[in-house]
Amino acid sequence: MTNGVTNGVTIGQAAAFVGVTVKTVRHYHKLGLVMEPERDGSGYRRYGSDELLRLVQVRTLAAAGVPLAGIGPMLDADAARFDAALADVGRQLTERIDELVARRDTLHRLADGDRALLPDRACAVLDRMPGLGFDPAYVAAQREALVLARALVPEAFDGFLTQLEHGLDDREYVDLAKRGWEAQSWEPDDPRIEELATAMADRYLANPALLGDHATRQAWARASAQYQLINHHREDRAPVAARLTALTEAGLRSAGVGMPPR
Repeated sequence: MTNGVTNGVTIGQAAAFVGVTVKTVRHYHKLGLVMEPERDGSGYRRYGSDELLRLVQVRTLAAAGVPLAGIGPMLDADAARFDAALADVGRQLTERIDELVARRDTLHRLADGDRALLPDRACAVLDRMPGLGFDPAYVAAQREALVLARALVPEAFDGFLTQLEHGLDDREYVDLAKRGWEAQSWEPDDPRIEELATAMADRYLANPALLGDHATRQAWARASAQYQLINHHREDRAPVAARLTALTEAGLRSAGVGMPPR
């Protein structure tokens, strides 16, 4: 103490001067980023200019995004290593910025419905369906199938979209698909289901583009488990759909078309 004035300031004053909390200062001490000053004759720890400078440096680097674990080595490094460390942190921050921008864009796409989970081409397919007379529930089921296909078998996704596009361009297929949706109200043993399955198999054979190209069929064959999950999605709630799908696939197999095993 000189002329009645104590040298240095308390931890509370030091924290206030630097712009952090006392808890933060103590955390810096615990991590070894700032040495804890010795106690004075009165038993108090007094922070001098050296400690305050170190606190400012640590706070500034932490606020800039430098991980606390990396601050100590940076402050103890020479100028060249310090600059290299800063550049590395800068690259990491840029990567985080890019990631945050991508997340923000996803949030914006969520506000636009399907476009959060599906590319524009898939959304265009879905957008066509109501105009062709498809029930909204059918469109919703197709949306779910597309989302599953993109996630589970991405290598077949473009081919799957092509199949759907060909289907929407085929008026007879559209009529059969709509009839198949309406058939959900039939009894599971209704004889019309077999007739409809035969008609659908015949349509696939008459327009092979509806079956997809060779590469797409091979991709589905390699992912038979995923194919079953996607192609038979919701069937536990729709027994008619399950029977119709099974009969259609059986008709195609009997005609020599390779189908993933059930």
